[in-house]
Amino acid sequence: MAIIINIDVMMAKRKMSLGELAERIDITPANLSILKNGKAKAVRLSTLEAICRELACQPGDLLEYRPDIDEQK
Repeated sequence: MAIIINIDVMMAKRKMSLGELAERIDITPANLSILKNGKAKAVRLSTLEAICRELACQPGDLLEYRPDIDEQK
């Protein structure tokens, strides 16, 4: 997938666990894990907003675009 999710990087910078962040944004740890590991197909803007609020960051700190090798041809 060409969109890379960097939630784990920001969580490490803020010294916050997955469970703590999940509780703060009112999402299950399992669903946050799916998002964190890049397995999610979509993310609600309200969820992205809550993550940014709790990690004191911008959406661009969490999301990165890297073209797939197939897309570069």
